[in-house]
Amino acid sequence: MSSSTTGSTSCNADDAAGAGPAEASNPCLTCGACCARFRVSFYWSEADDAPGGWVPSGLTVRISPHLRAMRGTEAGQRRCEALEGCLGERVACRIYLQRPSPCRDFPWHGEHGRANPRCNAAREGLGLPPLPDPAWEGPLAA
Repeated sequence: MSSSTTGSTSCNADDAAGAGPAEASNPCLTCGACCARFRVSFYWSEADDAPGGWVPSGLTVRISPHLRAMRGTEAGQRRCEALEGCLGERVACRIYLQRPSPCRDFPWHGEHGRANPRCNAAREGLGLPPLPDPAWEGPLAA
């Protein structure tokens, strides 16, 4: 896969597959900021080289005897190597069904009608505009 980098808002040349009508209800598909700003660390046994593990170990790095991180995020403020697409435009996780627990547990902005301030903090760090308050019901609300 080829990529180009413009500061922290790098794009993968391969377009993010799967983005479409769901973008309106899930802002993650047009964001990706959390995948490029936060270290994604998790217990080593989630990697698929451990019995019962599921996260592709080739996309992880050991950061301690008990923890791994998604490759690219280990130092923080770099995009995860599993993220495809252009930040703030169209993105997808290529291991979505095998993603580690921090990714599964991170509440997306608007989930259950609540804002996640960490989403907007990550977006701000990348120079992206904040997401609207999910509680606001404007003319486009369903």
